[in-house]
Amino acid sequence: MVKASSAPVTPDGRYFVVRGRLWRCSNPALCPAVRQRLVDALMVARRQVRAAGQDAARLRQARLQVHAAKCALGERGPPWWGEGGPTYD
Repeated sequence: MVKASSAPVTPDGRYFVVRGRLWRCSNPALCPAVRQRLVDALMVARRQVRAAGQDAARLRQARLQVHAAKCALGERGPPWWGEGGPTYD
């Protein structure tokens, strides 16, 4: 995947585009230290997904950790932006 910082971003700043697909941006209101801690947790969880192999219980737990990190970053779950304005999704 292309780094989000080098990918085009929609005019509303909510999504970046990679190969024609929209991906939700992280919440820009997160302070840099918190954002970095969450990104680090996401990377650990992604490595755990890979390491889980065929172990269904480990895989499920690792995927839950990925989901939790992405929700905390604002990439999943309730939108971090306010109502109003045009949407590009």
